[in-house]
Formats: sequence, C-alpha cells, structure tokens
Amino acid sequence: MKKKSLSILIPTYNSDCTALASELYRQAEAVSGLDFELLIADDGSTDRSLADANRRLEALPHCQFLERGQNTGRAAIRNFLARKARYPWLLFLDSHMRVASPRFIENYLQSDGQVVYGGYIVGTGEPSNLRYLYEKACEPDHRPDVRRTRPFQHFHTGNFLVSRDVMLAHPFDERFRRYGYEDVLFGKTIRQAGLTVTHLDNPAGFFSFEDNPTFVRKTEEGLRTLHEFRHELLGYARLITVTENIHLGLVKTMLRLWHSLFGRIERCNLCGRHPNLTIFKLYKLGYYLSIKN
Repeated sequence: MKKKSLSILIPTYNSDCTALASELYRQAEAVSGLDFELLIADDGSTDRSLADANRRLEALPHCQFLERGQNTGRAAIRNFLARKARYPWLLFLDSHMRVASPRFIENYLQSDGQVVYGGYIVGTGEPSNLRYLYEKACEPDHRPDVRRTRPFQHFHTGNFLVSRDVMLAHPFDERFRRYGYEDVLFGKTIRQAGLTVTHLDNPAGFFSFEDNPTFVRKTEEGLRTLHEFRHELLGYARLITVTENIHLGLVKTMLRLWHSLFGRIERCNLCGRHPNLTIFKLYKLGYYLSIKN
C-alpha cells in the first residue's frame, strides 16, 4: 500500500547538503497527496559556512534546520531526528549522498516492509583516491540480490526507510559516539526483534570521496570502534569473522609484528597518490589485531 506521509531526515556534519535536500524536496512535492516534512539536523559542525548554507533550506515550506551545539555522534543524531519527526515513515539519507533516480521518493512510498534499505551506487572518481577505489571494489556487494543473502549484515544507514514506531522502539545505540558500525549493530537489533530488512533496488549515489589521509584516519577510528564492540558485533562484521578464524596464535603474532615493522610504510602508500587495495586490507587487519584491550 502506498504510504501517504513521510519525514525526510538528513543528519549532517561539516557537509553541504543543499543539493541533496533540494532534490528530495522537489520529488516529494511532486507526489500527489503526500504529506511530508524535511528535517536537516546539524551535529555540531565546526565549519560555520557549511552550516549557514544548510540553514538557508529553511526558506522551503515544510523544512526545518535543527542545530545541535555539540557533536553527539552518528547514532545519537539519527535518534534525535526520529524523535523530532512528525510522520509515521522516516527516510534517512546521509548528507554526502545524491539522488540517483527521478522516482527515488516514489519507489520508497510504494515499498513494503518496516525497514527498507535502498542501497547505493558509486560514481566516478580518481584512481588516486583510496575511498573511490575501495567503494568501487565493494560495489558488487551492494546489488539487491547479494544484499538479500545476508539482509541484516548488509544494512547501512546512508539510505533507508523505517517505520517511526520501529525506530523509536529500537533506536541506534548511542554508545557508538565514534565513527563506524552503529548501522551493523542496528541490523543485529532488528533481527533480534523478529523484524526483517527489505532490500530494495533504489540506490542513492555515492559521488563524494574524501582525501586519502582523511579516509585512513576514519578507517582507523572505525577499527577502534569495531574492537570496542567486537563481542556484540561477532557474526555481523567481516573483519571480526576473519580474525576469529585465525586459530593459531603464532599467525596473529606474526601479523602484529608485520604491522609494527611495516605499518607506517603501508600507511604512507595509502595516504599517497598510488594507494593499493591489497595493502589497505593488510593494513586494516594488522591495525585491528594491534589494538590493545
């Protein structure tokens, strides 16, 4: 059954989301009989020029710009938006995404399920950009048929629709204040609640790629998050599965030794102009195994 009301929710931090918000607004306004609102929540941005640009979206009817005084993290800002929303269906989009289809909103309104993930596609980028190379290599895993094989593990927060009742009953875990993996635990929470994730072919576009040093720092932060919550994420995060399957302590010791000897050299490659994905995988494994309890 077609949904008749929708809250479009965009959490943002040091990002200009005016193009994304404007296109979502245009599509929602074009749907006959749809009651909707557009909420943009700034999670304590330090770049005031970007926050000011997003604030101008309040000139649109049914649009609010909500500014938080300090950064609370990816989990808390999404819970905040869910509580502020008026309507029973919530559409979350990350601020750096783009709308990939002229029927993007309509596709979600016609979908079934209480949690619906649309996926994403990867745009063009430079071969010198590590984030672009990584996302492009992972792109086959984002096809709907692949996502449906492990529906809870393949859930991501960048582009999804959820019932407000479900979101309020099963909010994101706000212990996740640093970057990464709050979406993985949410997938586990949904599964434990007896709910399902519907995987729709309605991707958003991933066309913005941070520079290599920034992506490496974010990756390291995500690995520290993964290590902190490793017991709760067991069976849901691939890197934990890989390390748990290394049964010989000598192998783990050798990987830690390799990282201590060559990790800086690997990191220089990843931050440079010719990053290598094999080195990236090895660096992540060594970094994770070297994190102290």
